[in-house]
Amino acid sequence: MKKKVVHLSILLTVVALITFSCTSTKTINPVSEKEQEAFHQTQGDTITIADEESDYEIIIIEPGFNFWLQSIAKSEGYYSQNYLEARNAIWVQEWNQRVQQPQRFDPSLYEMTINYDSFTDYGYEVNYKLYNYFIYFQRKYNQRLGSFYPRI
Repeated sequence: MKKKVVHLSILLTVVALITFSCTSTKTINPVSEKEQEAFHQTQGDTITIADEESDYEIIIIEPGFNFWLQSIAKSEGYYSQNYLEARNAIWVQEWNQRVQQPQRFDPSLYEMTINYDSFTDYGYEVNYKLYNYFIYFQRKYNQRLGSFYPRI
């Protein structure tokens, strides 16, 4: 009788942990109504990301991204450039791997590779907007490009 009680309590603990872990991932970073509004924009935004002191430029054409960047994203200066560069390096690497695997990842989401060298100083603005595009992309399309959740 004691063995059955012990096994039952272990089983209940495992079931509780699985239930908790499944439900906790859904509520880690819920999408607000304002963010949903950005995700449902239909007009194409064209954002040019460039650093005035360098020759580097990124062009993003994504409906709603500019609205999201202005209204949802943390303001410039919130993150350090080192932090942005570290996250961008991880996300660019994962992005590029997905571009090369169209049979496994939606090729309409991952269309072209990003040429990002983590040893190049692209400046704060380029890193800031690229970082925020990755956050926007992951949240809008329910993707995860790294081991951490895209938070705002």
